[in-house]
Amino acid sequence: MEAVAKLKNYPTSPRKMRLLADLIRGMKVEKALAVLEHNAKHPAVPMRKLVLSAISNWKQKNEGGDEGQLVVKTIFVDGARTLKRMRPAPQGRGYRVRKRSNHVTVIVDDVNALKVIPKQVKSEALPEPVEAEVAEVKTKKAAPKKTASKKAAVKKAAPKKETKSTKTNNQ
Repeated sequence: MEAVAKLKNYPTSPRKMRLLADLIRGMKVEKALAVLEHNAKHPAVPMRKLVLSAISNWKQKNEGGDEGQLVVKTIFVDGARTLKRMRPAPQGRGYRVRKRSNHVTVIVDDVNALKVIPKQVKSEALPEPVEAEVAEVKTKKAAPKKTASKKAAVKKAAPKKETKSTKTNNQ
């Protein structure tokens, strides 16, 4: 049975936090904690605390479960409020500074609970008449496009219109 832990309004940009989330997604919990403990990025500390909180939530739900088999099933980072501040700029103007924050959600679950039946291959799911139509469409080819050299040859072959200046030169 899965357990959830949430971190709300942490003051760092979601993009920076997603780098850590992508790093530990799908890992065993023990390895994820080790990675976060030795990571130099500043959001690694609250992320580690969040994973520990998810583990303790799982322990409360599953009273005799083995903690060693836990995996970070899902982790996602959403944007939260953005504080807008002004920074002095040249010629009396002001640049807007957006101080972003984020929400992080971690879901941990037992490895044995994650076993999923593999999906069927798409070709097996299609009925036979549809497969025949797909094969028929694949055999048809589009007419080849004219290349630039062929277009130029067609333009050169067209007769030129005579103008007054060419008539006077010919006489």
